[in-house]
Amino acid sequence: MEFITLITLLCFFLSGTTIAIGQPASIAFSETEGVLKLGGTGQAPTIVIDSKDWAGVTRAGNDLANDFGLVTGTKGKVVSSTSGLSGAVVIIAGTRVPSTLYGSTSPIIDSLVSAGKFDASNIKGKWESFSSALVEKPVEGVDRALILAGSDKRGTIYAIYDVSEQIGVSPWYWWADVPPKKHPALYALPGTKTQGPPSIKYRGLFINDEQPALTNWVKSNYGGVYNSQFHAKVFELLLRLRANYFWPAMWASKFHVDDSKNGPLAEEMGIVMGTSHTEPMARADKEKVKPWDWKSNQNNLKKYMQDGATRSKNWEVVWTLGMRGDGDTGSPTLDAKSLVDVFTAQQSILKSTLGVSSLNAVPQMWCVYKEVGGYYQAGMKVPEDITILWSDDNSGNIQRLPIPSEANRIGNAGVYFHLDYVGSLLK
Repeated sequence: MEFITLITLLCFFLSGTTIAIGQPASIAFSETEGVLKLGGTGQAPTIVIDSKDWAGVTRAGNDLANDFGLVTGTKGKVVSSTSGLSGAVVIIAGTRVPSTLYGSTSPIIDSLVSAGKFDASNIKGKWESFSSALVEKPVEGVDRALILAGSDKRGTIYAIYDVSEQIGVSPWYWWADVPPKKHPALYALPGTKTQGPPSIKYRGLFINDEQPALTNWVKSNYGGVYNSQFHAKVFELLLRLRANYFWPAMWASKFHVDDSKNGPLAEEMGIVMGTSHTEPMARADKEKVKPWDWKSNQNNLKKYMQDGATRSKNWEVVWTLGMRGDGDTGSPTLDAKSLVDVFTAQQSILKSTLGVSSLNAVPQMWCVYKEVGGYYQAGMKVPEDITILWSDDNSGNIQRLPIPSEANRIGNAGVYFHLDYVGSLLK
């Protein structure tokens, strides 16, 4: 399945509405033929996640164990080995496909596949996909278990949170105080469920720090700093909603600088980091060098961009390319020709820093926002491997979408849409 659109990005200034995820059911609340009881009052599952799997998978597993407690009153637990499981109710979760970018292989899942007990062929090589099934005698001492296998680390994480939502825990349980739905018993249904890959490759939000809403709330709850404790809650929400992409707040904060744990936390949890339309090369607006002018300060700007690439080179990133003026404004000296020069410099930095000869497989994005659209409309040639992120006009009207001649670009396209907008409108 090819991706219809590469990126979709929502800009949140205030809290959004709750939208449930449509999905086939693999969980039931009453006993029928062939089901496996997973939990109830005084009973909860042991969730097995191999220690070699991605840390974010274990983190999601612990959330699921806690979610059983929210629904039934009895929490589950997470273990890293299949030994000593005799008599336990068992869920085994793990990542099937090894990848240097997306997570480690679970030897436990591999052994089930090798033994012919679990079929993972329907997710092999697919992006963010998962399969789940009830398996007979998966490991010694266990008669039946629910198996959750992901094609990559987020596939496994989504499989885990899929169970959380089905048992009655809303993705918005924390942010919107949606109460968990209580159930006296929870059952896994027989059969195989497969989900993914998504039609949109990168899906996320730009959670801006406008006054007074979010800024004042962060002051009250996190000492005014968008730190790793704050971002852990944001990232969990994204993953529970099966999003994967994030632009951090920019007006009074610096994601990587304000808390050195922010970047590693995003990588651990499986969030692909980006930066807003006015913040190139994984650097914050408040880190910018002065003067912020390509024409007069090109060497210092190149170092600024190089430092951003160096800092984030080992993490999953959609690299924001291009350049605007300082502080979310148009540049008085940039034009279509000089912006192409900016692209050339940025792509050269990425090639040397990432050690690649081609950027076709490196996610890069240029946001056609406000005055930037005029450069493209004037005939500016954008490298084929850069995703063009089309924007709305800040009033909910998409300015433009890809035309047929742009449909086969390597970088494809995306949409940046504001749920709420504070500021001057596009003229």
